[in-house]
Amino acid sequence: MKTNNKTSVIANEKIDNSKIKKATEIILGLQQELKKYTSKGHGPFLAAVYDSKGNLIAKAANSVVNKSCSHNHAEMNAIKLAEKKLGTYDLSPYNLSIYVTSEPCMMCLGAIMWSGIKAIYYGVPSERVTKITGFDEGFKPEWYKEFKKRGITVYGQIEQDVGEKVLKDYVTQGNTIYKPKR
Repeated sequence: MKTNNKTSVIANEKIDNSKIKKATEIILGLQQELKKYTSKGHGPFLAAVYDSKGNLIAKAANSVVNKSCSHNHAEMNAIKLAEKKLGTYDLSPYNLSIYVTSEPCMMCLGAIMWSGIKAIYYGVPSERVTKITGFDEGFKPEWYKEFKKRGITVYGQIEQDVGEKVLKDYVTQGNTIYKPKR
């Protein structure tokens, strides 16, 4: 994993500052927009799918609680919308990237890989999401390396501090922390 010394951004390729700049703009926008969604009962995660020209293809919030469906994570919802819009289950010909307010969980990583999305950019890493919220992000050993083997670019920890504040606000406001009882 490569790290940009000026920021805490990590990547599974040589760091490209132009990618970081674009991802920072998008992720900051998603973090700011998230309050609108959480006030309507959505979970504290938002994902957006963009094409290589910077066009928004799909955007969706987490809707696990308000739709009573455990797999309605933001990434899953955004991928579903992108597939519907483009009329295909295989997004690989479209050279798409997904931007997420927090690191994808193990379920969402599988969906991203199988959808054909080419790159992931995320804000808050899973260990911080778990510590702040109590959400169980799942077991994901060396997923960055596995994605690199499959040609999927990963950049993470983008505007992490902003994202952590959003998560802390979500918890402080008494919103539902959803996870199955074990």
